[in-house]
Amino acid sequence: MANTNLANAKNAKNDEFYTQYPDIQKEINAYLDYDPDVFRGKTVLLPCDDPEWSNFTKFFAQNFELLGLKKVISTSYAPESKKYKMPYQPTLFETSQPYFDNDKSKTHGKIFVLTDDVTGDGRVNIEDLQWQYLEGDGDFRSKEIRKLRDEADIIVTNPPFSLFREFVMWLMDSEKQFIIIGSMNAVSYKEIFPLIKDNKMWMGNGFQNGNAYFRIDALRSSYVDGVFDESTNLVKFRNCCWYTNIDHGRRHQPLQLMTMAENFKHSKHKELRGRKEYIHYENYDAIEVPFTDAIPSDYNGAMGVPLTFLDKYCPEQFEIIGHPHGDYGLELGLRPFPRELKAQNKGLRDGDLYYMKDGKPELPYRRILIRKKQS
Repeated sequence: MANTNLANAKNAKNDEFYTQYPDIQKEINAYLDYDPDVFRGKTVLLPCDDPEWSNFTKFFAQNFELLGLKKVISTSYAPESKKYKMPYQPTLFETSQPYFDNDKSKTHGKIFVLTDDVTGDGRVNIEDLQWQYLEGDGDFRSKEIRKLRDEADIIVTNPPFSLFREFVMWLMDSEKQFIIIGSMNAVSYKEIFPLIKDNKMWMGNGFQNGNAYFRIDALRSSYVDGVFDESTNLVKFRNCCWYTNIDHGRRHQPLQLMTMAENFKHSKHKELRGRKEYIHYENYDAIEVPFTDAIPSDYNGAMGVPLTFLDKYCPEQFEIIGHPHGDYGLELGLRPFPRELKAQNKGLRDGDLYYMKDGKPELPYRRILIRKKQS
């Protein structure tokens, strides 16, 4: 249901999901643990943001000196330019400034910049943020924001779910480092998967126990119990993750795996216990591995594993062969299915993996093909 709600929000162009401060802190700490100087002397851009409310802006402003930053730039999107309209009221922070403009407040984005100790208290922190209206509405695709992108060293944000593909392409054009949030399903996108396969983009450290909590300002009534919590105003998703091209330690931790025989004897998954062999696909020379922790340590051939494997993918341990779905699968050499099988499973299509179970074709849910690297 959480995945469905996320898709509904995307379709409605409701992209107002505010990331929690502890989640940002946990993620950034993972990069610092691997390289304490990863942010030192760098300019960080926080686009697609709402600086007056954003925990991204708050985190990097409060930790400016600790991280050794050179500059923080945070930009917002104009209220009237958002596809999902909400009642808008300028904040006291904005209206109290002498350069407040009621019209610009609705039609222009804002830019917040932090570089120096403006207050004179001997520290550079959130109190030293300076802001002004942007010339445009703050759309990341505008020349104005692209110029800020090109100035930055690292880009960190929770981009609009509805524009995730386009935002990633925008990042790749810049060749800058980045840390962003997106749906796990995005790994299936034709624009995204090649980047992951070629190690140009990978999963970040991740949310606590795989649960991402966001504050929302809309669509509350569309969430069921257990997804939206009225007491905290938070919505919970299990299919959100961090994407990055900055190294962190967990990325290089190899999976501890059992052999085939050990899986058949000791696996916690009933689908494997007591078996004598792994299921083999009918249209590709690979075995079906339905759980990441069930990957056999002593198998050197191709394996179809869940998308969630990428959260534990160690590039020194495995190579990614490809994404066996549709045209991608055909390019990988998946054989067409016999047409008479269509009557038994209408979901069959050429380019998708399938196997036979009790004489009928079965389709595994969203697999990627991997192979163990030889040491």
